[in-house]
Amino acid sequence: MATTTPTANTTTSTAPFTIVKEGLLYKRGEFIKTWRPRYFQLCSDGSFRGFKESKPVADEEPLNLFHVSNCRIKLADKIKKTAFTITFFQLTSYIERIFYTETKEDREDWIKHIRSIADRLQDEQAKSPEPSEASADKKLNLEDFEILKVLGRGTFGKVVLARKKDTREIMAIKILKKEVIMAKDEVAHTMTENRVLQKVRHPFLTELKYSFQTEDRLCFVMEYVNGGELFFHLSRERKFPEERAKFYAAEILLAITHLHDLDIVYRDLKLENLLIDKEGHIKITDFGLCKEDVGFGNTTKTFCGTPEYLAPEVLEDNDYGRAVDWWGLGVVLYEMLCGHLPFYNRDHEVLFELILKEEIKFPSSLSPAAASLLAQLLQKDPKNRLGNGTRDGREIMEHPFFANINFDDMYNRRVPPPFLPKVASDIDTSNFDADFTSESTQLTPPEESALRKTADAEFQNFTFVADSTLKQQ
Repeated sequence: MATTTPTANTTTSTAPFTIVKEGLLYKRGEFIKTWRPRYFQLCSDGSFRGFKESKPVADEEPLNLFHVSNCRIKLADKIKKTAFTITFFQLTSYIERIFYTETKEDREDWIKHIRSIADRLQDEQAKSPEPSEASADKKLNLEDFEILKVLGRGTFGKVVLARKKDTREIMAIKILKKEVIMAKDEVAHTMTENRVLQKVRHPFLTELKYSFQTEDRLCFVMEYVNGGELFFHLSRERKFPEERAKFYAAEILLAITHLHDLDIVYRDLKLENLLIDKEGHIKITDFGLCKEDVGFGNTTKTFCGTPEYLAPEVLEDNDYGRAVDWWGLGVVLYEMLCGHLPFYNRDHEVLFELILKEEIKFPSSLSPAAASLLAQLLQKDPKNRLGNGTRDGREIMEHPFFANINFDDMYNRRVPPPFLPKVASDIDTSNFDADFTSESTQLTPPEESALRKTADAEFQNFTFVADSTLKQQ
């Protein structure tokens, strides 16, 4: 039933919106192709918010958040008699989601209201004036850096090695395309990454120096960690000796515990996000999937992460908490000690079944302490997982596997690393994949589009300069 109760919009605008229509819809999953009941609210600002099965309580965050301003709707009777698809057009790309209703009449009503909101927003957008040039960020730009090499590339952009022209400091810049972030519905994750990077300072977390935006890109300027990805080194050596794996696991454990102390869940522990600095210490990078305000006993719901590393409670579409990171630590430690993932299949449907139901197998080469720790970290029920208690990662530090580790010395980087990467200079890129470092460093120029207008609103308050950087200037 539609309602017109004003509600504060905390996601896309500071102005109030009204809920135009709300009720139960069934949404098909993107990873596991099953239908999940969701309580959706269509709002006058064009947001289309999905919650978990029932009307949300105050300040509850949506599981799904789309915007209908440029969407296309089609009936999907071949999938289900009352199904329909909504294709959300976001700048230059499309994302499609499939829904069905209990009755055809309800489907027609949803479609009517969605089209009405979409048409109105399109008319308003056509009449709105261009933003003034004063809104553009002119404090820092890519022209302030000399780009030296490409270090990596992903869905949203690339990471490059760069030298700041005025200070000659060597840095790594993560350059993301705004249009891709918006097309993939990743604005919230990107802004979360920026906030998390601004607040964390830890010896085993990569440090943010600056963040700034250009007309078409977002830029995170980070310390350059030139020892390479842990994945790069493990793929060369197949597996690590136990003491080496223990050293890395201890540093990861300290870093994740620090995030949890700040009520931040990391949610994306994997070898590719673990770098080694030139002295041989771990640096965790890529904070795009972090979730803030998740203290002990608090939970979140979003289905996200890398398939091979997803915890069972995430796959089961349950609320989950900080223990997902200890599952991730278990998977990473298993890879380092055994040379392969604990669960793997190219077919994600099969992979998810393995994660949910398959018993973990340990090679005979593992020490009893290592096997014991892995068994407790890779508990399918998060309530029984080591680290799930009130003392969080400190429970894990007391496991016999870490009996010979002094965590105070480890935090202060007084423990000699078991491996020293070969680094010839501050701009050495030999520990990164040659497929990337041989790429051209040229960036494609921005295209003429509605990007500037949209991005100004979506990426407000992105700019940042670290205190440590200000002191150097």
